[in-house]
Amino acid sequence: MEAQAMATVKEALAALYHHPDDSIRTAADRWLQEFQHTLDAWQVADSLLHDERSNLETLIFCSQTLRSKVQRDFEELPSGAFRSLQDSLYALLKKFNKGPAKICIAIAALAVHVPVEDWGAGGIVNWLSDEMKAHPEFIPGFLELLIVLPQEISSYKIAARPERRRQVESDLCTSANVAISLLTACMAIDQLKEQVLEGFSSWLRFCHGISASELASHPLVHMALSSLNSDQFLEAAVNVTSELIHATVSYGSGTTAEQLPLIQILVPRIMGLNELLKDPSKDEEDVKAIARLYADMGESYVDLIAAGSDDSIQIVNALLEVTSHQEFDICSMTFNFWHRLKRNLIRRESYVSYGSEVLIEAERNRRLLIFRPKFESLVSLVSSRVEYPEDYHTFSEEDCRDFRHVRYAVSDVLLDATDVLGGDSTLKVLSTKLAQAYGSCNTKQNSKWQPVEAALFCIQAIAKSVSLEEREILPQVMSLLPCLPHNEQLLQTVCSTVGSFSKWIDAAPAESSILPPLVDILNKGMSTSEDTAAAASVAFKYICEDCRRKFAGSLDGLFQIYHIAISGVGGYKVSSEDSLHLVEALSVVITTLPPESARTALELICQPVINPLQELIQQGDQILQQIPARQLTVHIDRLSSIFSNVKHPAVVAEAVNRYWPILKTIFDQRAWDTRTMESVCRSCKFAVRTCGRAMGMTIGAMLEEIQTLYQQHKQSCFLYLSSEVIKIFGSDPSCADYLTNLIQILFNHTVQLLRTIQDFTARPDIADDCYLLASRCIRYCPNLFVPTEMFQRLVDCAMAGITIQHREACKSILSFLSDVFDLPNSSDGGNYREFINTIVLQRGATITRIMIAALTGALPSGRLEEVSYVLLSLSRAFGENMLNWARESINLIPPQALTDAERLRFLNIISDAASGSSLHTITDRFGEISDVCRRNKTVQDLVQSALRPHDLTFTVVPQQLS
Repeated sequence: MEAQAMATVKEALAALYHHPDDSIRTAADRWLQEFQHTLDAWQVADSLLHDERSNLETLIFCSQTLRSKVQRDFEELPSGAFRSLQDSLYALLKKFNKGPAKICIAIAALAVHVPVEDWGAGGIVNWLSDEMKAHPEFIPGFLELLIVLPQEISSYKIAARPERRRQVESDLCTSANVAISLLTACMAIDQLKEQVLEGFSSWLRFCHGISASELASHPLVHMALSSLNSDQFLEAAVNVTSELIHATVSYGSGTTAEQLPLIQILVPRIMGLNELLKDPSKDEEDVKAIARLYADMGESYVDLIAAGSDDSIQIVNALLEVTSHQEFDICSMTFNFWHRLKRNLIRRESYVSYGSEVLIEAERNRRLLIFRPKFESLVSLVSSRVEYPEDYHTFSEEDCRDFRHVRYAVSDVLLDATDVLGGDSTLKVLSTKLAQAYGSCNTKQNSKWQPVEAALFCIQAIAKSVSLEEREILPQVMSLLPCLPHNEQLLQTVCSTVGSFSKWIDAAPAESSILPPLVDILNKGMSTSEDTAAAASVAFKYICEDCRRKFAGSLDGLFQIYHIAISGVGGYKVSSEDSLHLVEALSVVITTLPPESARTALELICQPVINPLQELIQQGDQILQQIPARQLTVHIDRLSSIFSNVKHPAVVAEAVNRYWPILKTIFDQRAWDTRTMESVCRSCKFAVRTCGRAMGMTIGAMLEEIQTLYQQHKQSCFLYLSSEVIKIFGSDPSCADYLTNLIQILFNHTVQLLRTIQDFTARPDIADDCYLLASRCIRYCPNLFVPTEMFQRLVDCAMAGITIQHREACKSILSFLSDVFDLPNSSDGGNYREFINTIVLQRGATITRIMIAALTGALPSGRLEEVSYVLLSLSRAFGENMLNWARESINLIPPQALTDAERLRFLNIISDAASGSSLHTITDRFGEISDVCRRNKTVQDLVQSALRPHDLTFTVVPQQLS
């Protein structure tokens, strides 16, 4: 039987790697993956690894299989199998000596699963020491295991319980001295030097028992530091040195004074590498390794550096050298240091030891003064990083994405600098760069626009940090903008700069007449290219938002720009998406007008939107039903923006009433079309939100329309629009009849669509918006909802859908349940306690079972906080009852998954939740139980089979509405 399985594995591997047919290779891959999960995989993989006839492909696959089985499926083996597995893995380790490394990983995983005593006195490290002494010819393989062991302990691929993982870490700390002694004994062998360094790097985080002074004089430390000047061992030496740095500042490492002996050894040796950064003959990877070491040193010792001593300034100068490196990947390694240094310099917590406010302020000013020149240098250095290269026009999509990433990163550094220097001072540094670039660009010999664009990009990046009162630099910058060449990329940045400083432009003195030439620039941007038009449209929106009162007397000019952009004729290259910025721009200006003027302006802004819709409708129902959704939504989305941004409720309500027949026609003729319906519902949502009760009779017509169409076409956006209506009108007694009828019809139809988890999975949008609406009903009109039979049916429906995998739908259902459990304890919820108690007490055991199933694997671990909150709410609302329900559910989980101690801990968490423990604490504790129940697929399947989260007897009975 085993021989046949071995032959089948070999055949599948041969097919996977060598068969010409893709479908055969895919089938072989699928079979091999399934095989790895079987019980037979243990013996077959082990036998093939010991078989001298196995080829490399077989050895790689079987070593991967055995590694994975030990990591995740160790519990499949009988209790006495450890010794034979250990012997087999040990034989394989000696067979392959330095590889494959997966055998070492398998042995390391085995050490996590079994207690110390199974390895003999002192655990696996002592066992390894004895074997190294007894079999020196296999030292390379043993060293590989010594390297891997501390790395794999923290791997969550190993299906170990949290307390076992903590115990293993404690055991390794106890064994660290033995491991370090083994590495020290091997350091004399030149061919093992790299492995020794790798091993030392791996073990350093477990060396809590070795003091800084001991490490400072340790031969392994000296070997690592001396290897920093070696091309052969540089990478390994850097890894060790980084770990040593981290060891001096890690939690529990003691005071800085205690760590000083090691710090005083490390820093000078690292500083001595400065010249290697500038050595053009150095391999780029070596330079990256050294730069990483400098960045680690800076970030780890930032508290010491921030004190501003002469030695600190030398380190900062060295980090500026790294920042100046021509390769961005190297330069950017320092960015996190500058962020941390900035944070240390400005936050009050850094100075609390100085006592009084006077001394704190004096020390902060002293430090800021010291580091000011360094941050000014930083601004100068990084600002050149954002220049467009000469060959930018040949950039691939990936190159463009990388260049954008560079710009975002540099923007963040510049903002850090403004926190230290102040926005106005940073602007002064950048304006010098702009002046130099413009002076060079404005000559016959040099017409390069890139440096000008780079300086402007940096200036607009810090716009929010520049004070509105700045009158020295920005007036010069703004007067320069119209004079710049109209290169496309430069014009795009010029437009963005105008938009970024919109608040400053609004605050500028009226007599300066800054605005008109800037609007001319935006006009130019909108007619140059799609990219410049996009930047100009956004800038125009910001300018209108912040300078709206300055535009109140210039409506004719604004309407002209708007009509040209919306109509698509007249030379503008504004896309339909970007045109929404212009719609919003004009809408916010209209908001500043008095009602009568706003009414006229609103009609003018709506005409280019409504007219095309009317023309389409006039072509007849058949044409309206057949045209692409885009021909409608482009106009309806603009209408949404108008309704959202014109803040004149009565004026907008008149417009909504006037245009309702058009919207109703689109509702009636396109109700089957999801995209169009989402657009129309969005428009109605903003109308409801802006107008509120000013909508009058139109709201009734709207509600009647959506409740009728929902039953026919099941569009989830109707539910979402209804939730907005409930939010605005839920507490209005005059709307009670409308709303009661609405929610009864919508919910009655929805619960018939969502009977099983398969129904939820097939209609996640319906589920999401249904339970968003239900939660809104609980919050805004519980009196219309909670006492009804429909409320009970929605709770039943939610129980069927709790374990839906769709994130948003799942969150809406869980939020609804927690709202239900929280309602009786809310300020106005006492009236509903009896209703909710009746419903939940009948279903509590089932709800608890499903929620515990969700916690232990039925839902992704990313839902842990939401699931925990539902359990917390249920515990607080139903105390002892909840504890009994939980006990019943937890007792269903088989002992292979949870021990008696873990069951008790699970119950204690729920008991503590009822007693008032915080959500954060409860979530962390539930997280450990969740990890135990998910530690491998077998255990997770066992738990879910026991809890049966989908085993519900829920039948929806259609309800007659009065």
